Amino acid sequence: MLHQRKTMWSPLALWFLVVRCMSMPDDRNFSPTYSPVDTLPLDPGVTPGPTPDLSYCQMLLEAPVPPPADQVPWFCMCSTCPNNMGQKGERGDRGLPGIPGYPGPRGLMGVRGPQGLTGRQGLKGQKGEEGVKGDPGVVGRQGPKGEPGPKGDKGEPGVDGPAGDPGPKGEDGQCPVNCESVQGPPGEPGLPGPAGPPGIPGLNGDPGARGLKGDAGVTGTPGIPGTPGQKGEQGLEGNCSCHDGAKGNTGPVGAKGEKGEVGVAGRQGVQGNTGPKGDQGDMGMMGMPGPCSPTIQSAFCAAMNTVLPPPNMPVAFTRVIYNLQQHYNPTTGIYMAPINGTYVFSYHLVASGRILKVGLFWNFQPVVKSTEVSDLGSTSQQVTLHLSEGDRVWLQVRDTSSNGLYTSSESSSTFSGYLLYPDSCDEISGKDFVLPGPEIHEEYSWEGNWHT
Repeated sequence: MLHQRKTMWSPLALWFLVVRCMSMPDDRNFSPTYSPVDTLPLDPGVTPGPTPDLSYCQMLLEAPVPPPADQVPWFCMCSTCPNNMGQKGERGDRGLPGIPGYPGPRGLMGVRGPQGLTGRQGLKGQKGEEGVKGDPGVVGRQGPKGEPGPKGDKGEPGVDGPAGDPGPKGEDGQCPVNCESVQGPPGEPGLPGPAGPPGIPGLNGDPGARGLKGDAGVTGTPGIPGTPGQKGEQGLEGNCSCHDGAKGNTGPVGAKGEKGEVGVAGRQGVQGNTGPKGDQGDMGMMGMPGPCSPTIQSAFCAAMNTVLPPPNMPVAFTRVIYNLQQHYNPTTGIYMAPINGTYVFSYHLVASGRILKVGLFWNFQPVVKSTEVSDLGSTSQQVTLHLSEGDRVWLQVRDTSSNGLYTSSESSSTFSGYLLYPDSCDEISGKDFVLPGPEIHEEYSWEGNWHT
């Protein structure tokens, strides 16, 4: 439903009406006959009719939506215009675009265009619901008998039957006078007898030392002899058309060469003077380890029971915590290496009352040293050494004024070490291991070349 309202003409529309009125020719007759819906004037030569009805113009002015200017009859725009016109004015600026008009009537259907391109296939639709199972159909008549099918493939061969009985022995063959008989192929060997039961294994020796040789196992019972094989078939008759070849001639013996003369012996040279003794060479690089290693273990850990040990001799850690292999002597405080290998030693010492200066010795040579000046302070070291069988390792303080080694129920000073891995398969079973006893009274000097 349209909203009825009175619409005012815009200034632009009025201006357009005036301009069109003024553009009419001077000699145009303004009295032609028009119907209310005519939009074009009659030709000038037409006889003028009655005066046009201006009520149609009033209806256009009061229309809710004003019609476009090209659809307004000219007499609605120029009914009051004078016949004479003035000079043509200058071309004005382009006006604003007008209000779009009503859509025109639908035109006739055009010629059918060419068929468009086929579009892409649409997405697959969802699966429909399962239909209801139909009723079984009526059984049909039996069909005619078919033609015989092609012949099947040949079947696999059956299982071999049992072997037949041996045939009777043939007659002995005869050989010509000058021909030796050819021996036939030997018969198949008989089946081997069952193996005898295994012998009883020897007893294992005790761990540690080499065990005794185990008792010999009981000889198994001899196997049952196999059944003799069947006699082979007679061989083919040999070809006796052979002849011995003639013996070749013996070649001549070569002549024996002459013996060479013995050379004259030279005079004995004068003995030279003995050269000076050379300097001791540097220690060579450690060789590659052997193909195997002996099953030997070595480790110890001991703690001190007394304070202020004497200088210039090993410190005795008499309270043994672990010494299963007995390679450490708690009386002397010396550890002896049981085999060539790599060893790890460490100590953790507490100082009290005096300065503590302590070092780890290896065969009378100091290796590492530690100094602790604070009261109830502690010092620790760990070192890895390569030792040969019989090498000795111990701890030693420097002198009387720096032997503040301390132990109590709340603080412990310990010394420990273990075999990391041996060098090779050195046979140590059967050797008597002698711990260094207290009969060693020589002084171990603190001074010496420190190992770096």
